[in-house]
Amino acid sequence: MSETTVAGVMAELAGLENPKVREANERRGDDHGVNLTQLRAVAKRLKTQQDLALELWATNDTAARLLALLVCKPREFGSGQLDAMLREARAPKVHDWLVNYVVKKSRHAEELRVAWMADADPVVASAGWALTSERVAKKPEGLDLPGLLDVIEAQMKEAPARLQWAMNQTLATIGIEHPALRARALGIGERLEVLKDYPTPPNCTSPFAPDWINEMVRRKEA
Repeated sequence: MSETTVAGVMAELAGLENPKVREANERRGDDHGVNLTQLRAVAKRLKTQQDLALELWATNDTAARLLALLVCKPREFGSGQLDAMLREARAPKVHDWLVNYVVKKSRHAEELRVAWMADADPVVASAGWALTSERVAKKPEGLDLPGLLDVIEAQMKEAPARLQWAMNQTLATIGIEHPALRARALGIGERLEVLKDYPTPPNCTSPFAPDWINEMVRRKEA
């Protein structure tokens, strides 16, 4: 993809920059000011372009990286590429989209899940836990679910924020999807009180694991 095209896309993103959107995003640690609905519209028009995605990623610009993740081909990345990208992706939204839109669709998801969970960097480890939560829900065979609960019980309370959030999601997913472990998951959530006071908008489910588990189970049984 020519430099002109990349420059053109960057100019388009610059034209979509909104100071109010940037202000709201920066409160969450995301340094960009492009409305995500508008960003998705750009991606829809560009369609899938792996070379362009690589060049957009290389700009180190957060909006460009988000766009790259929408127009890339997840299965064309090697595991080393994805590992390097995750370590570069410090903006929370870039990290989240990389894991959910690319790594989960990659051939290397399980290999990376295992490696990242053991990583000393809590942001990298949080990606491993996010992939683990996905496996708990969709392909739990071979996972040591009681062992995961042991780790969560021992480490979640003091974990850094993003790692804590991902561990909490795994806790809730175990409680929702695995009735035999639900009482233990609820008990861990009640004792640790992680995210108990998280501000939750009306009509939204609290991320506090006991509330989350009970609400999702209620919906499944309704």
